[in-house]
Amino acid sequence: MNYKVVKYITYFCLWAGLLLTVGPLLWMLITAFTSTSLAAGSGKGSFTSENFKILLSAGNIVRWSLNSFFVAAAVTIAQTLFNSLAAFGFSVGKFRGRNFLFMIILAAMMVPGQIVMLPLFLLMASWGLADNLLSLILPALSAPFGIYMVRQYMDSIPKQMVEAARIDGAGEYQIFAKIYFPLSLPILATSGIFIFITQWNAFLWPLIMMNTEKYYTLTVGLSTMQEQQVMDYGLLMAGATLAAVPMVFVFMFFSRYMLEGMQKGAVQ
Repeated sequence: MNYKVVKYITYFCLWAGLLLTVGPLLWMLITAFTSTSLAAGSGKGSFTSENFKILLSAGNIVRWSLNSFFVAAAVTIAQTLFNSLAAFGFSVGKFRGRNFLFMIILAAMMVPGQIVMLPLFLLMASWGLADNLLSLILPALSAPFGIYMVRQYMDSIPKQMVEAARIDGAGEYQIFAKIYFPLSLPILATSGIFIFITQWNAFLWPLIMMNTEKYYTLTVGLSTMQEQQVMDYGLLMAGATLAAVPMVFVFMFFSRYMLEGMQKGAVQ
């Protein structure tokens, strides 16, 4: 096949993929800044920021956003710490049953989250944490995929550094804090981005656990607004735009570390 034909087909596929990816985002932004009558298709109305004014003045949108940020930040910090500690133990530690325990963690990755929601709900309710933000944080303190990803990265760190540190009298905590944790920052940043975005977008579990409006996360709160504001696409897209802003900033800030982690954290 002619080289130019292949090039044009490649460009066409790339542009098609770009339109499919960016198209819904552009539609969201345009609708968010469009008055209700124009968004409804009446042909009247104009581009305005009225939807954002209504959204911020009515309801608990600010409180919902703070709830989502608190939960996402707490889970991200906790998972980054606990996943790295567990990964360090599986990568450097030598104890009986290490491989078996790691296989159990890999098997846990294959279990759909919906299967454990009922027993997890009963457990949280028995602890008196129903309708409490802690019920969104505690079950997510660690994650099998995060442990696996960080462990694969730590396996690429030369073990001679551990042996040299032990000869110098360093303990396991010092080896983790001064060698493995700093060297694993790229993969931890990558993992942190995934964790934050996942928790920020979480819907089903917060919907099950939260019954009081002031404890809603942003995704749950926006879903209740959709029920109250039928067919008000401008208001809904304004809420979706506000919900997307933190994720965009997090990705932009940590994208360099994310790319570095993805390159260095490949399976050895």
